[in-house]
Amino acid sequence: MGFAVMTMTDAAAARVNQIVSNSGADAKGIRVGIKKGGCAGMEYTIDLVTEANAKDDLIEHAGARVWIEPSAVLYLLGTQMDFEITKMRSGFTFVNPNQTSACGCGESVELKPADLAALAKQREAETHA
Repeated sequence: MGFAVMTMTDAAAARVNQIVSNSGADAKGIRVGIKKGGCAGMEYTIDLVTEANAKDDLIEHAGARVWIEPSAVLYLLGTQMDFEITKMRSGFTFVNPNQTSACGCGESVELKPADLAALAKQREAETHA
């Protein structure tokens, strides 16, 4: 079994499936990326996918498909995507081990590239446990 760049919760998968079913026959899933912006320096991007990009990584869970832009992979390694509804907002959230800080409003984050050597050691320890 290969290593998934990112995982998603059941709630996130349900929301992705809902977005796709409400977006017409061409909708296949969503694409997650990272762009520069916001007061902390980076923001997550989410776009509807109608045509898959062969260079993107694909994760699937409970029928939901999420593509990850190649430029975002190192920043998203080990991330869990969730969907939450609160009294103040609803939206996708990201529990990202590569996040070093976030702005007060929660709209932007500061990210560092994943430590590939540490991830390799972690995977090896998990396979020998």
